Amino acid sequence: MWRAAGGRLKHRGLRTGRADFYRWNTTAAGPESFHELTDLSLHIHASTAYSQLRSSDRSRPCSYSAAAAPLEHSLTTLDAALSSVIQLPLFSNPLLQILPPDGESSSRTVFRIDQKWPFQLKAVATEACFGEEEEVCVLPELEEIHDISLERSSKFEGGKALKAARARARRLFNRQQKLELDAWDAAVREYRKILVEMCRKKLAPNLPFAKSLMVSWFEPVRDEIAKELKAIEKEEPGEDRSHYGPLLKGAGLTADVLAVITMHRLVALMMQDVDSGCIRLANTAVLIGDAVEQEIKIRRALKKRKPKELAEEAEPPTPEEEKKEYLKDKLRRAIIERPRNVKEILKSLDPSQPWPSFIQAKLGCRLIDIMMSNSHINVPVSDCPEDGTEIRPAFRHVLKVPKGGLLRSYGAIVCDPHLRGRIDDSAKFIVMPYMPMLIPPRAWKGYHNGAYLHLRSVIMRTHGSKQQREAVRNTPRAQLQQVFRALDTLGAASWKINKEVFEVIEKLWSAGGGIGGLVDRKDVPLPPKPNTEDEAEMRSWRKVFYKGKRTNSERNSQRCDLELKLAVARSLKDEECFYYPHNLDFRGRAYPMHAHLNHLGSDVCRGMLLFAKGRPLGPTGLRWLKIHIANVFANGADKLPFDGRVAFAESNLEHVVASANQPLKNRWWLKAEDPFQCLAACIDLRNAMHSPNPEYYISHLPVHQDGSCNGLQHYAALGRDKTGARAVNLIGADYPADVYSGIAARVRTLVEEDARKDPAAVYAKLLVGHVDRKLVKQTVMTSVYGVTYVGARNQITNRLRDKGFILDEPTLYRTGCYAAKVTLNALGEMFGEARLIMNWLGQCAKVIANDGDSVRWITPLGLPVVQPYRRPGRHVVKTCLQCLILRTDTDQPVLAARQRSAFPPNFVHSMDGSHMMMTAVACQEAGLTFAGVHDSFWTHAGDVERMNVILREKFVELYEQPILENLLESFQKRWPKLKFPDLPVRGDLDLKEVLSSPYFFN
Repeated sequence: MWRAAGGRLKHRGLRTGRADFYRWNTTAAGPESFHELTDLSLHIHASTAYSQLRSSDRSRPCSYSAAAAPLEHSLTTLDAALSSVIQLPLFSNPLLQILPPDGESSSRTVFRIDQKWPFQLKAVATEACFGEEEEVCVLPELEEIHDISLERSSKFEGGKALKAARARARRLFNRQQKLELDAWDAAVREYRKILVEMCRKKLAPNLPFAKSLMVSWFEPVRDEIAKELKAIEKEEPGEDRSHYGPLLKGAGLTADVLAVITMHRLVALMMQDVDSGCIRLANTAVLIGDAVEQEIKIRRALKKRKPKELAEEAEPPTPEEEKKEYLKDKLRRAIIERPRNVKEILKSLDPSQPWPSFIQAKLGCRLIDIMMSNSHINVPVSDCPEDGTEIRPAFRHVLKVPKGGLLRSYGAIVCDPHLRGRIDDSAKFIVMPYMPMLIPPRAWKGYHNGAYLHLRSVIMRTHGSKQQREAVRNTPRAQLQQVFRALDTLGAASWKINKEVFEVIEKLWSAGGGIGGLVDRKDVPLPPKPNTEDEAEMRSWRKVFYKGKRTNSERNSQRCDLELKLAVARSLKDEECFYYPHNLDFRGRAYPMHAHLNHLGSDVCRGMLLFAKGRPLGPTGLRWLKIHIANVFANGADKLPFDGRVAFAESNLEHVVASANQPLKNRWWLKAEDPFQCLAACIDLRNAMHSPNPEYYISHLPVHQDGSCNGLQHYAALGRDKTGARAVNLIGADYPADVYSGIAARVRTLVEEDARKDPAAVYAKLLVGHVDRKLVKQTVMTSVYGVTYVGARNQITNRLRDKGFILDEPTLYRTGCYAAKVTLNALGEMFGEARLIMNWLGQCAKVIANDGDSVRWITPLGLPVVQPYRRPGRHVVKTCLQCLILRTDTDQPVLAARQRSAFPPNFVHSMDGSHMMMTAVACQEAGLTFAGVHDSFWTHAGDVERMNVILREKFVELYEQPILENLLESFQKRWPKLKFPDLPVRGDLDLKEVLSSPYFFN
């Protein structure tokens, strides 16, 4: 709030919820009271509410004056505030102009504001605005022009803005709550509406193929489930009914909802599976049972009142029933009056423990059985329409034998081929839980306390590891505060859909795809079977035929995946902003809880996402936009020094603008390695260049800074490996080092030496002239994950096969063996100390695993990590479809080899997760928007310089700790009887050199 003090204005913020709102309250201040701010930290994220003031002469402008030292900063921050409201940059807006100094004082700047502006301008902000006693002044002409008391008007307007903001926040909260609680009911209402319409018109509505199928399935599936529920109510005997019946009885879950849950979950799982329309029965049954369990728990808390006629027939309630009804009534009032109380009352109504997995499996199998018996599809008998159609089951239960036949067969649900070819259309209608949130996620406060309002949320994805789950639960909350804060910071980044890029993707997809990385919408034509008995010809046909089938299966999976992403984008494209709640994997890496459209996804996903809150480019943002163009274009441009990348963008500026203006006609952007991210960058750069002053252009585009083979960077820091550090840019240089090219050059040298020295070195001679960056890249990348000789051999053999210069398979195999050996030797030479660290970690894990325990450690942020690699416990469950083998959550013997091989990469992943979370918290403290993708850090273009400083400081801070010493000490304390190897010798790398390395993250 603003208050008068000696003719000057003083600021006081009024905080409400997650935002700060500000209003005017002033008396006239003469020119003599004008206060010159020496540091105009005018982060006008505040709400500067300009009233639609009365004026006898509407054509006269109203002038606002502020001290401008420095002027650039004030304009930048004012532009950020105003553009968040009117969606136009400051100086491209004809309604607001900057006038030159009036001559009286060189420090005064006048803004000319047209009276056609909206009733009030609102900008929601953080508290990093004016200080408590910072002062500004309004010219007295305001009073003279409008002939009104600003004090009275501003109090009214500020209060109105505050009320409007509160009402909007409450509406969003209620919408989010409804999305989480009412998703299945909304689908039921839609199906009922369609069925009523069909009965009224006596005609099937014009629905898409997938939607019409699900409408046709809904009624018979619902009716069969209703019979099952009646049998449960009457306590009729039935297979497995005694197990799941008591849980469904009186749960308030109708047959309609059970039918929708079964249909949508089955189809959604079928879309996500890559195995050609085939999903494992055990997994599917447990997931459907789990979905029913979660809905029942919500229904118990949100059960509606009984109809009056049923209440009149009922017997007088017992005291226990009265108490229960009172709690339900209290809950209903809370939903209407105070939605935040729902969680507490929900707990009091539903204290039950999670269902055992065998009950979920039995219930899921029964629902799947009903679904398969009542879902059918009309399929053409042949390609000739005159032959008519036949009715076939849409889904079938089969037994599948894994490839190779070494493992036992498993039950699966198979989709009809005709349906599988068009199942991607159903993405538009599938109910997807865990969608992005419309409000900031709840702050994490415990293992299952945070993120979504009502949907089950856990802070770590333990994948059934009892030891990991107990370790996190038993950790004191104070120890996990940094982790909680980092996840809250990642979840607080607001996003919106880039509508321009989304429209281009939609048009390309509608036109058939097959461009810009989009999968082709058409299948590969399969060759007809030749009418011959020639074995060679049949062998050739089978090779082409099955290759085509695999390609079509992959395309179908990719089409389903893309349709799910586009369906989410369509549902969010008109939202002002949305948020991604985050949780962790067991190593401490952060992931969005929504699975389909997020910034960890493909180029399509990333190209469609923008930060909802824009920031001005400032003095350095335009340069980083140009660098970003080169980075996402790649094809060598991303390996240039920064000046070279800027020059690349400037030399292609004509292509950039043309691509942004007419992306479907001018397709230069499609040459990029990440085409849709390149298109988004082209659009943003064009807008910045067309603004009157690019420094004040408000950019919403996330700009990435990626680590240079980040796993090896962490190993080099752990081992103080100077040679390896130089190869991965921990040490500054004028030109960015490319570790893949460095390894390729060393392999090339070794191969040429072998070919020259040994005339019998056949495989070395074959490789001469064919060793390049692409040949060794995958092996170098996976070296941090402990790639073995066998893995490296397979990777390099596949690359040699792609090159096509060796046709004989035995020769290809032996050449791959030789190339893998040379590549691993080159890695050992370049990363000597790092390889010693990797071997030491593996030896420690071997000692622990041989003792029969899992490797466990504490990350620098206090997060406990337990490797989950144990022999799976098995529990045989008899269901109505078949006997299922479920994994049990019990202590089993460890898998010693897996514990050893997985520990080095898992440990390094826990370190890169710690670095990202430390950087996220520091960026939040500095007022930056931050998003992270493991080793890729994102912020606004104008803030890249500040983020670069922060991420380097946090990397040095992380590794200045005695990481390995602490790890060894924790091992010795936990297993005092075991003998661990001594710490390896480390190099003499000065970590402070990272602070001045420009290409460390670039």
